[in-house]
Amino acid sequence: MSHSAAGTAAQPELRSLWSAIAGGEVRLHYVNANGVRTRVLEAGAGPRTLILLHGIAGHLEAYMRNVLPHAEHFRVMAIDMLGHGFTDKPDRNYEIDDYVEHLKDVIDAIGEEKIHLSGESLGGWVAARFAARYPERIDKLVLNTAGGMIADPKVMERLRTLSLAAVRAPDREATRKRLEFLMLDPSIVTEDLVEARFGVYRLPGMAHAMERIMCLQDMEVRVRNLLTEDELSRIQAETLVLWTTHDPTASVEVGQRLANLVPNSRFVVMENCGHWPQHEDPDTFNRIHIDFLKG
Repeated sequence: MSHSAAGTAAQPELRSLWSAIAGGEVRLHYVNANGVRTRVLEAGAGPRTLILLHGIAGHLEAYMRNVLPHAEHFRVMAIDMLGHGFTDKPDRNYEIDDYVEHLKDVIDAIGEEKIHLSGESLGGWVAARFAARYPERIDKLVLNTAGGMIADPKVMERLRTLSLAAVRAPDREATRKRLEFLMLDPSIVTEDLVEARFGVYRLPGMAHAMERIMCLQDMEVRVRNLLTEDELSRIQAETLVLWTTHDPTASVEVGQRLANLVPNSRFVVMENCGHWPQHEDPDTFNRIHIDFLKG
């Protein structure tokens, strides 16, 4: 099943990351995931835990505008993935299996047997492989502008160039350019958002970690990590594949092909968004996402 979902642009006064969580009860803390100190933003106490996975070179702030609406229904945990954000950065290249096993360690550490899992971009790539490998651990699955289906040299080079420039530059402008790549409307990249990511990118060791993260933009590494038709066919969870009309990393056709390969899936396209629909149009995203997870 597929359909389009139109929404309205978010109001400017809601664009501050802090204002998105200021009115609720949230907990920013660390989980020991098999020795990896992992940063978590947690809210809510619903009967099912929802874990949110950001994209490549990202961090949990990607979900600041989604956490509280979802916390009305679920225990929500947005995490910094392995090597990302304020989570530990072991000195090795990070391939998809590394992220998958780190996620499993997080789920074990928080004492959950089965979760809802939603991933954007790299997070969707990791979520899909996790769901294929550990089907018994997933209730419902969301693949949001997920990576892992194609290896487009132009997109890969742009991601690598922008990401490495952002961690190597001493000013905020390179960080802004990296964030603007994600959005259909660059005005959504506020000073607040730039400052949050600039803080991550200035961390000691982040420049070296980014080189490790960017291994997936190397053609040989990427190809051996791509999602296969066989593993996608093994996903048992009810799945929402969510795409956008203006994703700069992959066309709507790529999203439709992903949905076609996952047995129990539905396909939804959000209008007027780039690669970060959960941030660009949170009202529409939250409605679609919560309806699916509760449905």
